[in-house]
Amino acid sequence: MARPVKYDTQQLLDAAAELVVQGGPAAVTMSALAQAAGVPNGSVYHRFAGRSVLLAEVWLRSVEAFQAGYVDAMALEDPYDAAAAAARHVVDWSRCNPELTAVLAYSPADFGRDDWPDAAARRLTTGNRRTLRAVRALARRLGATTPAAAERVTVAVLDIPYGIVRRHLRTGTRIPSYAADLAERSALAVLADAATAE
Repeated sequence: MARPVKYDTQQLLDAAAELVVQGGPAAVTMSALAQAAGVPNGSVYHRFAGRSVLLAEVWLRSVEAFQAGYVDAMALEDPYDAAAAAARHVVDWSRCNPELTAVLAYSPADFGRDDWPDAAARRLTTGNRRTLRAVRALARRLGATTPAAAERVTVAVLDIPYGIVRRHLRTGTRIPSYAADLAERSALAVLADAATAE
């Protein structure tokens, strides 16, 4: 009979994300995680073969959770609705997931990207490519036919909402509930300005 799982992987990753909040990626070590989660060191090594694996999983869990909703938002039938939903998602998801957002305030390099296992590196590449394809597809649906027009879409659905999130991350303040509305209206204003200019 198989032994029951005593320490859930997601709970360990939650504890690791909290370590990131408190001290950045450098604070995430195998022993620090064991102490923070209140588990034996062996339980951490049972879930993660080493620190590079742990760091990869902390980053990938966060970015994959964000990207799933972001890509879904951009798949809405009406491209302007899709752009609005994408801009809202950046802010709403960040507001509802502060620990995961704190992880994404850093880059994969900060989480030891060069030492990740090959499978983890492939997951990162696959997710990033899928997200970029979704942004490019949305730009085409919005009629972007030049690099400048495509850049405007990226500004609308990523740079503006992320700028709102980043400012609150830097100041350590909670993202307000109205911030998603601001992101949506700003994104649509940028896109409407483009349509008028053309």
